[in-house]
Amino acid sequence: MYLVGAGPGDPDLITVRGADVLRRADVVVYDRLSAEALLALAPPGAERISVGKTPGHASAAQADINALLVDKGKAGLEVVRLKGGDPFVFARGGEEAAALRDAGVPFEVVPGITSAIAVPAYAGVPVTHRGVSTSFTVVTGHEAPWAAEETDWEGVARVGGTIVVLMGAATRGAIAERLIAGGMAPDTPVASVQWGTRAEQRTVRTTLAGLGAAPVEAPATIVIGAVAAIDLAWFERRPLFGKRVVVTRARHQASDLVHALRGLGAETVEVPAIEIGEPADGGAALQAAAANVGQFDWVVFTSVNAVGRFVPLLRDARALGGVQIAAIGPGTADALAGFNLVPDLVPEQFVAESLLGAFPAGTGRVLLPRAAVARDVLPEGLTAKGWHVDVVEAYRTIAGDVAPDVLAAARAADAITFTSSSTVTRYLEVAGRDAVPPVVVCIGPITAQTARDNGLTVDAEAEEHSIPGLVDTVVRLMSHD
Repeated sequence: MYLVGAGPGDPDLITVRGADVLRRADVVVYDRLSAEALLALAPPGAERISVGKTPGHASAAQADINALLVDKGKAGLEVVRLKGGDPFVFARGGEEAAALRDAGVPFEVVPGITSAIAVPAYAGVPVTHRGVSTSFTVVTGHEAPWAAEETDWEGVARVGGTIVVLMGAATRGAIAERLIAGGMAPDTPVASVQWGTRAEQRTVRTTLAGLGAAPVEAPATIVIGAVAAIDLAWFERRPLFGKRVVVTRARHQASDLVHALRGLGAETVEVPAIEIGEPADGGAALQAAAANVGQFDWVVFTSVNAVGRFVPLLRDARALGGVQIAAIGPGTADALAGFNLVPDLVPEQFVAESLLGAFPAGTGRVLLPRAAVARDVLPEGLTAKGWHVDVVEAYRTIAGDVAPDVLAAARAADAITFTSSSTVTRYLEVAGRDAVPPVVVCIGPITAQTARDNGLTVDAEAEEHSIPGLVDTVVRLMSHD
């Protein structure tokens, strides 16, 4: 059993240890502040149980959550209790740990980054600053009845320094009155940050006197003190901040695109529209081609998937002695580089037509390992140049399995990215046309044409047909809205 701090919201802020145990989980018990991207770290077959507490709505009682954890723990399963922030900072992790201890269930606490420091940092507010504040106090505003009797707010006011209030949106007016009564000036700066570290982050700046009437909603982290007047904003100024973008690549290939978009401020919705399946013959033809690769003059790779399926079947790099290699696109070339292979030919434009233009005429043999369904432009063009082309099925693309809540998030997105024709057709198959966001961006002309053939309006295609080119195009379209 692992009590894991999920961090304040940005999935990249989970600890290395937290991500490691999530990847091995049989069961994940999570609250409403857990990001979808973190839940996706768990194995596809892992059971996911929501016990989230939503303000104003009924939720699982703490005793029931404790009983659930004990029950799953006694079953001998790898259980991750994913809690927002840090498990022991106003998260009732101590109560859950005590229940597990009393039941004889072994557990480990994996600390997390608390919103008390992370959220102000993402809003550009340092909780301490030389010459301004040398200390900070973290207080909850959510004790029944709102900590009126449990917390000495007048005493907190007298401590000085910065005050960080968690879970105090509903009681902010009363808290402000108590702090003023304790001696804090009514014009003390306040910065309230809602949904901190997430794409929905919104910062409201006011004063202590104005806090009660300020438009503050939960979940909010409220920073009170002189540091709240400091504005070192960076997160909300990123070019894609506040935008939600759908990524349709196969899950194991999506990381580069997801990380690039998140790094620019976007919230990503991963809808793995395709999964990579085995060839129809189970890979027999591909294995035979790899065993006899020395009989070919060229091997042409058109995708990362083709590289990943074919190269590991080779005895070693010597099998390619005397065989030249061509690759379409920098991603494919990078995949080859991962096997210490450098392609002899990479066309300037990352499409089959460009490769044909650069490919020499000849009379030898070309091996083309590729997807089961693909355009015939390349084999037909190479044949016209005199080559004998052996097309071998390396993999099949099949529709991915997408959860209903993920599709709901996709419908509410601002843009969608397509990286291949198969991602277009499979996305429409699993999600439908009504789940296509207003802005459609394609990696290149072939993908764009497939989208148009399926009745979609394509807003842009990347000038450079690569993941960096796709990201640049999204930024160009979305950052000036």
